[in-house]
Amino acid sequence: MFNNLPLHALIVHMPIALTVLVPLFALLGLWLGRRVMKPHVAWGFPVGMLALLLVSGLVAEKTGEQQEERVERVVPEAAFEKHEEAAELFLLVTGGVLVLAAGGLMNNSLGRTLRVVGTVGTLAVLGAGWNVGHSGGQLVYVHNAGAAYGSGAVNSAGSSTETTDSHNP
Repeated sequence: MFNNLPLHALIVHMPIALTVLVPLFALLGLWLGRRVMKPHVAWGFPVGMLALLLVSGLVAEKTGEQQEERVERVVPEAAFEKHEEAAELFLLVTGGVLVLAAGGLMNNSLGRTLRVVGTVGTLAVLGAGWNVGHSGGQLVYVHNAGAAYGSGAVNSAGSSTETTDSHNP
């Protein structure tokens, strides 16, 4: 926890922002590759952004897992599992698009094709990221997940969740 905020809540903003920016960087990489520099060189920007997105998504997943037990005391299990499954799909899609996009670093016709495929793939990443963010927002704003970190929190069944958590001081 940092200033009474769970670490997951602080970390998730990086992959959320990158999810929105990656398609723009892919389009920029294609444009730069046609106008300013060699295509396979310009394509390094979106590949780097996808790699950073995957790493930040993995960190977000890890911090979410660390806080899972505490939040499950407040949030219905089905809602939590929906978010968790959306995050897993997001990581799979991002990893797959990263592999395809990395092929765009080749300086040949296959590389050219994979740069276009990678750009289209970033839209799938955006869609998967949207689902994770939406389900996470529902945990916070519909199911009051933040109450797990307040004093005297009450879960959806009406019972108190006030406990001492040795993992999160």
